[in-house]
Amino acid sequence: MVDIATRVHNHKWKIDPIVRSLIDTDFYKLLMCQSILRNRPTTVVKFSLINRTKSIRLGDLIDEGELRQQLDHVRSLRLTRGESTWLRGNTFYGKRQMFSSDFMEWFENLELPPYHLEKKDGQYELTFEGTWPEVMLWEIPALAILVELRSRAVLERMGRFEIQVLYARAMSKLWEKIERLKKIDGLLIADFGTRRRHSFLWQDWCVQAMREGLGHSFIGTSNCLIAMRREVEAIGTNAHELPMVLAALADSDEELAQAPYRVMADWHEEHEGNLRVMLPDTFGSEGFLSRAPDWLTTWTGIRIDSGDPAAGAERAIRWWQERGEDPRDKLVIFSDGLDVDKIEELHAQFTGRVRVSFGWGTMLTNDFRDLVPDGALDPFSLVCKAVSADGRPTVKLSDNPSKALGPADQVARYKRVFGVGEQVAMDVKV
Repeated sequence: MVDIATRVHNHKWKIDPIVRSLIDTDFYKLLMCQSILRNRPTTVVKFSLINRTKSIRLGDLIDEGELRQQLDHVRSLRLTRGESTWLRGNTFYGKRQMFSSDFMEWFENLELPPYHLEKKDGQYELTFEGTWPEVMLWEIPALAILVELRSRAVLERMGRFEIQVLYARAMSKLWEKIERLKKIDGLLIADFGTRRRHSFLWQDWCVQAMREGLGHSFIGTSNCLIAMRREVEAIGTNAHELPMVLAALADSDEELAQAPYRVMADWHEEHEGNLRVMLPDTFGSEGFLSRAPDWLTTWTGIRIDSGDPAAGAERAIRWWQERGEDPRDKLVIFSDGLDVDKIEELHAQFTGRVRVSFGWGTMLTNDFRDLVPDGALDPFSLVCKAVSADGRPTVKLSDNPSKALGPADQVARYKRVFGVGEQVAMDVKV
């Protein structure tokens, strides 16, 4: 097993770039990228980094030269022969050749587009603009780089023995969580922690610990590189990006209202089984479900990624019942801000009523709370979102208004079109 403390102490080794592969990304990005390349290859999209935790002044913590070096390294990456072989030949979700030859040839020749970086008021303004299939693959590497550079900035002030003790405590903390999770009968849980991980090495260790500690309850990781290297399942479906961009391209309120279902229709044609999982909260789950076409009731399940998770699951259960479906046959994936207490609570509340699964993110791969003074390694909320498509602003409403994005006038318009009324704001921790 890798000696993480020693590697961290010598993290400037060339052996440890923050992002070391184009498949050091979440599986859903590749699934979406293939669909976008087929359906919207020339749409120009702009992504922007958004630090929701303003108290973390990344521009003051992270050296700009080092940030540029890491970003430039990502632009130099190309798929290796082994990575290409894995994507072309592996079985994902029970399907061989998930990725077409056309997509793979494109991916094998991909160079990520340029970035634009400025420092303002103690924060970095980092943006990426280009054709949608290319620029979308910046999201996960950009987040991983910023979060890990913040971690490195804190660790640089620590000696080797202090670092060793820190990681010993972090390992013990995670193992105690795993010991609790082992007691949950019928648990199904995956690693969703790539985007806000403490570091690549730490995420890799967490996956190994989950695999050994939880056995068959651990169903895989969203990280493609770790899935390949550790021979575990690659997990993921789709994200808010698809309806956000399609909605921005709509020419009327009527087209806007139909945009989320156009996304689902494209996905329905391309995938089946456990890949048919809805993410209904982009413009409000209540309105999405109330207007949803009947064919969506045949889908396998729903992922709940904002708002009160229990309320979201109850809403999904009612919707399936009203549409004549048995919720016990359906899958609910909880994936927002989870930690062990909430996992235990939700599993107990919904097991037997639906099929329950969990995507465990930041509190799996970046829980260093209370391990260093002043919360210097506490996780924080950093996102990289599509902010425009062909020059038109994008919007996200969410089931938690604290996560809403977009110009105020467009947010108001989307709320009107999608019938979003009063919402309860919740703290965004991660």
